[in-house]
Amino acid sequence: MGLPKGVYRADHVGSFLRPKAVLEAREAVAQNQSTIEELRKVEDKCVADVASKEIANGLRSITDGEYRRAYFHLDFLQHLSGIEIRGQTGLIRPHGFSPPVLAVTGKLGHPKSIQVDDFHFLERTIKENGGAATTKVCIPSPTMVHFRGGRASIDIEAYPDLDPFFEDLARVYQEELDSLYQAGCRFVQLDDTNLAYLCDPDMRKAAEERNEDLSTLPRKYAELINAAISKRPSDMKIGIHLCRGNYRSKWFASGGYEPVAEVLFKELNVDAYFLEYDDARSGDFKPLRFLPDHKVVVLGLMSSKKNTLDDKAEIVERLKQAAEVCPKGLDQLCLSHQCGFSSTMEGNELTEEEQWAKVRLEVEIAKELWGEDLSK
Repeated sequence: MGLPKGVYRADHVGSFLRPKAVLEAREAVAQNQSTIEELRKVEDKCVADVASKEIANGLRSITDGEYRRAYFHLDFLQHLSGIEIRGQTGLIRPHGFSPPVLAVTGKLGHPKSIQVDDFHFLERTIKENGGAATTKVCIPSPTMVHFRGGRASIDIEAYPDLDPFFEDLARVYQEELDSLYQAGCRFVQLDDTNLAYLCDPDMRKAAEERNEDLSTLPRKYAELINAAISKRPSDMKIGIHLCRGNYRSKWFASGGYEPVAEVLFKELNVDAYFLEYDDARSGDFKPLRFLPDHKVVVLGLMSSKKNTLDDKAEIVERLKQAAEVCPKGLDQLCLSHQCGFSSTMEGNELTEEEQWAKVRLEVEIAKELWGEDLSK
């Protein structure tokens, strides 16, 4: 089988370490010492630079490094009407970080496209670099609006019943995806922490305490995501990344995929899965037995959290172990790091050169296993 267009044997989740210039420009805006327009100019220059580095280091799925965001999810979701961000100071936990929270304060709306301008800039940059590459847009999964706060975070007057809330949430995503498609985008990745969090015993307990029904919640989220992507044309491909937390090299959740595996693979209508598998926290490969013949998994076997290179032989061996579980073996697999290098603007604990060395090793492994053409 071939890969969905836009997925590559050596792939990545999307974010890269923020350059000092971006961090300083963002702080200047926060201190009212600069403007959003000046920040945009700095971001443009740095996005062009990171795109060229992605191509130079062997990647063919190209993102803007998420340089225009402080958080992977909040900077997108705050542009939807009816959503407010509360609690600007994040809470540090033993293994991770709890960011500011979302509150639904009114009817959800999509007043204007959110990612189209960023897509156009990145697309132009890739063409200027002459790379035969895919412009990938990463946006937070719609489940991010619901999971952490649940019913209590959704205004009771705007949504006395949650069914219309989920319908409106799906609709605003449909509108954003349509805007992106009309702009020329053909690959979108949804970043989702919540299906992964539902694999963690402590997270499951906390969800139960919010009166969530864990026997139905994974399927409810699958239905929400399916509705959100249901109107995309067939040549727009969708990937989903399941994240277990990624803040300054810390993690937030653990647990194998078994509690959500059947719903994840059999009921979620995406083309590719980007799954964390960099250590024992993610469990074994048995859940991959549910993978349908026509879908692929980008296995996040390598670590973006550590500043040392992964053991090449170990990564190859683990890929082969996973292939034994997949219906069509190695043909259904690709390789990546478990998450981005900078899901928040602070970034993980490694240097930029260590980051790119990790990317080069990933590309090297992929070419040895699958051949020089990473799109096949």
